[in-house]
Amino acid sequence: MGLINNLKDKFKNAEFTVAPNKKLKTLSSEFKDSFGVSLVFYKGAQIADGELTLAALNKKTTKEVNAKADGLKIKASMKVGEAEKLFDQSFGVTVQIKDAEGKKLVPNDITIGQAARGEY
Repeated sequence: MGLINNLKDKFKNAEFTVAPNKKLKTLSSEFKDSFGVSLVFYKGAQIADGELTLAALNKKTTKEVNAKADGLKIKASMKVGEAEKLFDQSFGVTVQIKDAEGKKLVPNDITIGQAARGEY
């Protein structure tokens, strides 16, 4: 069943687009609607204020980021670690993908689709 589910992930929720002008709470909500798992943004070691936009959080970090980053696309077939790394590289922000309740971290070596199905 795993192979079939992995194929479905390539087509299901083909792309989730992340726009820097959206509020963090909106991005988190849309991510959960698309993939069934939680996306948590951090400012340092603390969870970031959901009222901030991704661009505003980006300005509060000290990391060097891609200034031309205008958005990125996340797919269900991507590994969790790859998606988290994209946020860091594109926007200089730390994110963690957690289970639907937002309590347990999802392993980095499984796909977002597998995480949504609880296959870990």
